[in-house]
Amino acid sequence: MLQLKNVSVSADGENGDEVEIIYNVSLTLEKKKIYVVTGPNGGGKTSLAKAIMGILPVRCGTIYLDGEDITAKTITERAKMGIGYAFQAPTRFKGLRVRDFLAIAAKGKDENALYSLLVDVGLCAQDYIDRELNASFSGGELKRVEIASILAQDLKVALFDEPEAGIDLWSFQKLTETFRRLNEITDTTIVIISHQERILRLADEVILVADGRISEITSPEKILGEIDFTDSDCTVCLESNQCKK
Repeated sequence: MLQLKNVSVSADGENGDEVEIIYNVSLTLEKKKIYVVTGPNGGGKTSLAKAIMGILPVRCGTIYLDGEDITAKTITERAKMGIGYAFQAPTRFKGLRVRDFLAIAAKGKDENALYSLLVDVGLCAQDYIDRELNASFSGGELKRVEIASILAQDLKVALFDEPEAGIDLWSFQKLTETFRRLNEITDTTIVIISHQERILRLADEVILVADGRISEITSPEKILGEIDFTDSDCTVCLESNQCKK
């Protein structure tokens, strides 16, 4: 179980002053549940996830993992404790092959497991397993490899920042199936930042974040009932926070 109690996060503003980007957030995330974090762009979704991972320091408040205070823990320490993060824009690793990258994450799993991980994210394992993670990879390909590395780990908390970005429709379908299966076979707390209908439908609970605050925690049925995904105006509502109806 992951708990945030009265967590606030600040960042440096354009003029060097401190700007608060997360305000007094309290949240409990349970094991074996999928949470989808959604809301307007710039509302604080990614900042909240980065605070959980330790990428952004907490100005005040406390974060607990299974009852242990991890607020002062580093990114590395949190990773060792079982928290993983897939970035919206992954880093390239020149000189490192996909095989080696996944092997580091998988910690001794056999080669068949590495192949399966690539298939799970919509990549042909034979075509990618020995490729170097360099500039020849598109953003979508790189993202899928990073997601595979997160899936390779036995995590307590898995954070995914807009995993659908840059991914084709078929691979996106494979990815949603993989999230569902991961939820069924593990106790991992899965947190996904997304605006996409198929991702929202996976959620046990949807967390709406706007203006650095949690505005609502609701069911996917409720949030989907308020959005017409066939309407070009309604499809942007979650991102823009400006309903045109």
